[in-house]
Amino acid sequence: MSKQIIYHGSYCRIEKPELIKGKYTKDFGTGFYCTILEEQAEKWAKKYETPIINKYEYNENPNLKIKNFILMSEEWLDFIINCRSGKKHEYDIVIGAMADDQVYNYITDLIDGQITREAFWELAKFRHPTHQIVFCTKQALECIKFVEAEEK
Repeated sequence: MSKQIIYHGSYCRIEKPELIKGKYTKDFGTGFYCTILEEQAEKWAKKYETPIINKYEYNENPNLKIKNFILMSEEWLDFIINCRSGKKHEYDIVIGAMADDQVYNYITDLIDGQITREAFWELAKFRHPTHQIVFCTKQALECIKFVEAEEK
């Protein structure tokens, strides 16, 4: 893989990303979340009073353990359910679609037994495409290099 530009939406400039465990479980577990979609990073940043888009150069390390979900699939869904339930995984980097707030509500309904998997997929297919790449280990963070930060 060649070098790729990725984005992280925040309230501040982040030149040296760190792995900080948040109080909420996320789609792909603990890590530093980025995206190849600048508009999506802007949405993340707009939650803050001072929205900042951090831009990085990502250079894949083939020696790392990388999980890439090309499509939303049963495996992707199970992975998110496990991560959001607090289960750990062994990957350095995880790439795939994001379960935005609405999709997360569908996942919660599925976990709670309020909808079936078939109903989940019927609802989820109408959501806009999203993307996230999560750096889950210190070794993974070494694959990204800060380029610039811009206030939006």
